[in-house]
Amino acid sequence: MADIDGYHEQLQRDAQFLCSDQRMDTELIDRLVLQLNRIYPQILSDKEAHRFRKLSVPTKVRLVELLKHLYVQGEEACHEFYRGLHIHAEDVYSSLPSRVKERELADSSWTNSVTVHPERYVLNDRGPVFFLSCLSFVVGIAMLYYYKEGETPRCTGLFLHCSAARLSKGAKDVFISYAKVGK
Repeated sequence: MADIDGYHEQLQRDAQFLCSDQRMDTELIDRLVLQLNRIYPQILSDKEAHRFRKLSVPTKVRLVELLKHLYVQGEEACHEFYRGLHIHAEDVYSSLPSRVKERELADSSWTNSVTVHPERYVLNDRGPVFFLSCLSFVVGIAMLYYYKEGETPRCTGLFLHCSAARLSKGAKDVFISYAKVGK
């Protein structure tokens, strides 16, 4: 958005927001004026800086005059004002209407370019703990099976009968028949 319109037009659109925002207090305006004066004296001379820092003039009036002055100065002055606002008041800078609109455009273009692939297969909804417990069970059975080099240990028969309690009918039959053959 900054590339399309430029800071000059952005300042024109954001001026009303800046003048009505409570976060644009005297201290922030003074910091912005000092930065523009010290770093860019061609934008804001010493005489102009003193005028915008007079405490006898209300803050909102000084802000309006500063924005008008920067608008007249041109693109570079507006750009440096935005840079100073970004440095000294990130929350104000990020809530500017031009920044919000720019973020919305960026978000909408990003979401349009991303394709969402729904999950094709859901095997179960029990989660990783269930998977780990099943894996541990199978590893335990394998260790018991291979413990005596092909012979089924005597303790596995009882273990297989008890472990078949919560399995389906087909699995129970396999486990129980395995336990009987191993005896």
